[in-house]
Amino acid sequence: MSPWRISVMEPKAADDTKDVGPHGRIHRDMWPLNEVDPGKARLPCCIVWAPLPIVSWLAPFIGHVGICREDGTILDFSGSNFVNVDDFAFGAVARYIQLDREKGCFPPNLGSHTCKHGYKHSEHGTAITWDDALLLSMHHFQHKSYNLFTCNCYAFVANCLNRISYGGSMGWNIIDVAAMIMFKGRWVDRMSMFRSFFPFVAVVCLGIGMAGSAFLMGLTFFSFLLIGWFLLGTYCVKNLIECD
Repeated sequence: MSPWRISVMEPKAADDTKDVGPHGRIHRDMWPLNEVDPGKARLPCCIVWAPLPIVSWLAPFIGHVGICREDGTILDFSGSNFVNVDDFAFGAVARYIQLDREKGCFPPNLGSHTCKHGYKHSEHGTAITWDDALLLSMHHFQHKSYNLFTCNCYAFVANCLNRISYGGSMGWNIIDVAAMIMFKGRWVDRMSMFRSFFPFVAVVCLGIGMAGSAFLMGLTFFSFLLIGWFLLGTYCVKNLIECD
């Protein structure tokens, strides 16, 4: 080779800076998450749940939910124009489910969507990281009035999942979030189970002792009425429950 010839390195393709996931999806590097530590309220990329005073005493399947950043900090919509940061509104976490960041879509541009929604996802509000998506939802809900029946903590979590396009879906709603916690959520410990169900059992026993079967009928009617409202608002009346 001539001593005057300068060696030029071949430029790397843009995709060389990315990894290919187990399902053939291209994504940017993600730093490892810390271990889930409910005792210190650090649950990276988790959806978390705690029982609500009075409401959970009558309907234990309903509680307060939040979603966690990558460092485990909990965010929860707990009042009008207010999203809690690192101060879960109704006590310690009782149940949680950790989500997989690789199932989210974090495109740096329109041509890099890993979900099928593309422009719809961009119009809704995309983010390049998990934390960015949660920040966008946080800013959005800081301008919303809290309402247990139409704009609540479940709607906030659903909004976060839609911005992430978690699992390739932008159809997350409060029913999906509630079902995920109910059927896939892990209990923190036995004391958390006791704290969640003991008030309900005590109310049922007291109610039966004072009013007999009439109390059970009333409680059943209340539960069906509550579930019916959220099913109606989610699937039958468009935009009644604000998840967007």
